[in-house]
Amino acid sequence: MQGGGHAVCLGPDIDTDLIIAGRYLRTKDHGIWVSHVFEDLDPSLAARMNGAVIVAGKNFGCGSSREQAALALKEAGVTAVIAPSFARIFFRNAINVGLPAIECSLPCVEGQNVKFDLAAGCVETGGNTYSIRPLSPRMRDILAAGGLIRYWRGRP
Repeated sequence: MQGGGHAVCLGPDIDTDLIIAGRYLRTKDHGIWVSHVFEDLDPSLAARMNGAVIVAGKNFGCGSSREQAALALKEAGVTAVIAPSFARIFFRNAINVGLPAIECSLPCVEGQNVKFDLAAGCVETGGNTYSIRPLSPRMRDILAAGGLIRYWRGRP
């Protein structure tokens, strides 16, 4: 799977409540989530998510195990999240909803183009190529299918 987008730089330890605050989880209208992504961190971030690759510090997605955090990012148009490490539950939730979670330490320049190639195991930005922690073939298949449900529906 290949993709990319403009970088949105975030720090370490971004928890799921910062991604989408609990007060918005009572609705199933994902459009509401889209407009409130990262609201408590920086209200201007939601408008920059469409087509974005989030480049963050360590421990992205810590906190509660809510699947809505990964889903809100995907619905907002985020094409991938790159961080040196992820909370394990967030990592798996992201893969399950079809959002690439890429483990890599990457310098970030806001707005700079970031490209990734999961099969080749690399990320490119600023004229440099960085190796990523490889995803299993099954995880890449799940992402290529658009998430776990679509992956299982497409199997014989």
